[in-house]
Amino acid sequence: ISAVHEILCKLSLEGEHSTLPSAFGSVKAYTKFDAEQDALNIEMAIKTKGVDEITTVNILTNHSNAQRQDIAFIYQRRTKKELVSALKSTPAQYDASELKSSMKGLGTNKDSLIEIIFYKEMYKTDLEKDIISDTSGDFCKLMVALAKGRRAEDGSVIDYELIDQDARDLYDAGVKRKGTEVPKWISVMTERSMSHFQKVFDRYKSYSPYDMLESIKKEVKGDLENAFLNLVQCIQNKPLYFADRLYDSITGKGTQDKVLIRIMVSHNEVDMLKIRSEFKRKYSKSLYYYIQQDTKGALSMYVTG
Repeated sequence: ISAVHEILCKLSLEGEHSTLPSAFGSVKAYTKFDAEQDALNIEMAIKTKGVDEITTVNILTNHSNAQRQDIAFIYQRRTKKELVSALKSTPAQYDASELKSSMKGLGTNKDSLIEIIFYKEMYKTDLEKDIISDTSGDFCKLMVALAKGRRAEDGSVIDYELIDQDARDLYDAGVKRKGTEVPKWISVMTERSMSHFQKVFDRYKSYSPYDMLESIKKEVKGDLENAFLNLVQCIQNKPLYFADRLYDSITGKGTQDKVLIRIMVSHNEVDMLKIRSEFKRKYSKSLYYYIQQDTKGALSMYVTG
C-alpha cells in the first residue's frame, strides 16, 4: 500500500475546508455521492488481503475535498479508527510538513522549499524559525519574507506610478549599480501583488537592457539566483511554472513521485486545468500522456484519473 499511502497522505480529510473549489480545478464534487456506501467500500477494500488499492484510490481521488472529509468521518464512526492517521492534515498543514521535511537531514531540498512557499506564502513563526535554522544569507531572508505572506492582494485599481517606481527601483538596485542591493529586490518582490508585478516586469525593460530573468542571472548566483528565477517565473505565469515542475518531476532521472503527487494534489481543485493546458502547449503532448508513460499502478491511476 506504499503508493496508496504516499498519495493519501496528501489528501485533506479533516473538517477544515482550507482549499476552496475552483472552476479551473480538475477534481469536482462527485454528483452521485453516497458517503455511507463509500466508507463501507473503503472498509471492505482495506480488509481485503493485500489491500484493494484500486478501490481505495478510486474513491478518495474522484471526490472533492469536502466529500473526502465526510467519507473519513463516517469511516471513523463505523470502525472507531481513523482512515489513515497521516491523513489528518489539511492541505496547508501538509504543505507545512513538506516544507519542514525538505529541510531535514544533510542540506536542504531548496527546490521543494521554493516551490511550496511560492504556492502558499501563508505560514507563520514556527516555519520561519525552521527556515532560519536551516538556511542562511540572502536566500534565507528571501524565504522568510515570502513565508511571512505579506504580498498585497490583486486589486482593481492599477497604480501606474508605483509600477514605474518599482521597475526603476529594481533596475537601480541591480543592473545600474556595481553590486546588487539584494534587500531592495527582496522587499519589492515579496510585497506587491502578482498582477502588479506582471506589469512591473514589462516596465522594467524600458530601464534595463536586460529583462528581469536575464538581470537575475547577471546579478546573483547559487541558491539565491535559483530562488529569484523561480519567483519571477511563478509571478509571470503560475500555471506554466507548475507545468514545468511537473515535467521535470516526470522526465528527470527517475520519476520524482513526491513532487509529482504534491503538485497534483495541491492543485487538483484549484488550477489543474490551467496547468494541463500550459503543459500541452509547451510540451506538445498532454500531461496525461507523460504520466502514463512513466508511472504505474495506483500512482498512475491517481494522477491520470
